[in-house]
Amino acid sequence: MREIVFDTETTGLSFAGGDRLVEIGCVELVNRVETGRTFHAYYNPERDMPEEAARVHGLRIDFLSKHALFATGVEALLEFIGDAPLVAHNAGFDFSFLNGELERCGRAAVCRSRMVDTLQIARTRHPGAKHTLDALCSRFGVDRSHRVLHGALLDAQLLAQVYVELLGGRQIGLGLVSEQTAPIVVGTPASAPAAARPVRVFSPSAEELAAHAAFVQKIKEPLWGTGASG
Repeated sequence: MREIVFDTETTGLSFAGGDRLVEIGCVELVNRVETGRTFHAYYNPERDMPEEAARVHGLRIDFLSKHALFATGVEALLEFIGDAPLVAHNAGFDFSFLNGELERCGRAAVCRSRMVDTLQIARTRHPGAKHTLDALCSRFGVDRSHRVLHGALLDAQLLAQVYVELLGGRQIGLGLVSEQTAPIVVGTPASAPAAARPVRVFSPSAEELAAHAAFVQKIKEPLWGTGASG
């Protein structure tokens, strides 16, 4: 199963209120394992960057203005995500910006049936605990020491590890051996059958039988001679 874990950075909290998407990072999973394929892009928001937002992700308009508009790079993004489920933390927020940008440039919105929200999964699995990405990384031992500022690709890579742990850890991809699978004989190649072992004989010798009989004769009032039963 192919899934895309993604994260966005924006100029603020509300696309409807005039904020724009400025960065997106995507990580490809197949059967809950990272394939190494990623997608990352910055976008020119065609507006200013509020200082409050810049303090979160470190992106400023003098840097972003040198990059293409979302509409210019949308084909590459759509090709990468394909029809896979899209995994995000507080996914409603990221979907609102992704779909807002898609609709703004005349593209169809991504159906929310494809949305997988790791925040909701975390709240269900660990009620009462902290559910920020940082807190979940700490819970599952995911190294986030290089996360000084928010970054879409870095956060997507961290979230991909957290997502796998939320669903049971790295063993989730392991399946039970099918009943039809031939058993594996350890130490014996399939093409070379094991040689038959010689029969080992453990019959007592005449001397051993005589010694045993002499020992039995020395036993006083043996139980096997009284007719008693256990």
